[in-house]
Amino acid sequence: KPESIKLLEDMALAKLKNRYPNNPYLPKISYTDATTNGLTKCVIDYVQFNNYHAERVNSTGAIKDKRKTATDVLGNVRTIGSVQWIKSNTQTGTADISATIKGRSVKIEIKCEATGDRYQSEAQKVYQKQIEAAQGVYIIVRNFTQFYNWFNDFIK
Repeated sequence: KPESIKLLEDMALAKLKNRYPNNPYLPKISYTDATTNGLTKCVIDYVQFNNYHAERVNSTGAIKDKRKTATDVLGNVRTIGSVQWIKSNTQTGTADISATIKGRSVKIEIKCEATGDRYQSEAQKVYQKQIEAAQGVYIIVRNFTQFYNWFNDFIK
């Protein structure tokens, strides 16, 4: 494991010990940046452990299931209806994490190198230009060590 993730795990354990000072059986905290969800959790938790704000932005839509299952008089089970995809109302290309660090708006796009997720979509490139034009900060994070180094430089 990278040293940065070990430090994150130590911070998480310290936070648990502070929250539950009388509990001798605290669970082992484990982080990974080998998946997109794991890397996202690492970034959000590290920002929050340093007393700044970060939240995941869900830009996927939702499924509306209109199917009904019925049994006829002969005992046959039939499913009728359809499944409908409802598009999200968030802006196309929005970053995965929205954060406020030292009073600055920071948008963080997660592109996990371990999963081969390398390239921004055209909508994400347009979104990045909009954020930067508004004097916001936009970064692409490929692993936790990269983010850890960027964050510690940014807060100085």
